[in-house]
Amino acid sequence: MATDVMDIISDLKLKGEAFVLATVVRTVAVTAAKAGAKAVIKPDGTISGGWIGGGCARGAVLKAAQDVLADGQPRLISVQPPDELEAHGVTAGDVRDGVRFARNLCPSQGTMDIFVEPVLPRPSLVVCGSSPVAVAISRLAGVMGFKVTACAPAAELTAFDAVDRRIENYLLPATEGAERFVVVATQGKGDEAALLAVLAIGAEYKAFVGSRRKMASLREKLVGKGANPEAFDAIKAPAGVDIGAISPEEIALSILAEITARRRQGLRIPNHPRAEEHGA
Repeated sequence: MATDVMDIISDLKLKGEAFVLATVVRTVAVTAAKAGAKAVIKPDGTISGGWIGGGCARGAVLKAAQDVLADGQPRLISVQPPDELEAHGVTAGDVRDGVRFARNLCPSQGTMDIFVEPVLPRPSLVVCGSSPVAVAISRLAGVMGFKVTACAPAAELTAFDAVDRRIENYLLPATEGAERFVVVATQGKGDEAALLAVLAIGAEYKAFVGSRRKMASLREKLVGKGANPEAFDAIKAPAGVDIGAISPEEIALSILAEITARRRQGLRIPNHPRAEEHGA
């Protein structure tokens, strides 16, 4: 891989931007690009570095790049001349054993197999509050690969010893470049301020550590002060799946389990033998 491609990859990862890496893994007969050739593809479809050949493969790869960014799943694309597709009993667009086939109409009539994989920023988990549950969530989420943000009054942020970012007084950005999951774990200390901040932002998941009764009471109070009642519908209360959790660590586990289920929903392959091993 050329140094400039490595630099582009490092730069995009540092910025937390999503992109696609396409790698030629096999070629047969004459092809413009050879095995090992790579290209970086941005979400808008532009190739910002590297090269995987000309128009013979570009269209199929760009289409695959859109798909992998949409569902987060890598794909193997086999670009073959029409007679080879016919010999294998497939047509352009067919998928067999995890391989998507595409037609090569270039004069070279070669075959290229290209692995197209998404490189996505780490998912963001925002923990509002400095309760023991909030601290436990931040620690477990860090182990699970989340970019963890602690959000609390300045004096309370010292409760967190290993997070990626600290935000004072619930001044959360409206959007994030990555998937964002937000948990309000104030547990009676700053509930209203945290909920008002969370109501105003976008996230794939919002949850409140507390009972339904407590959430209903806070909803009634904040709506009475002008908060949008429909925005509360996006907040799950109580947070987490029911595993009979008691300790802060167990509650954190139940919440991260719920977030994981939300993230992975629809990504498991039906009837895959490994899926059965995990209860799919």
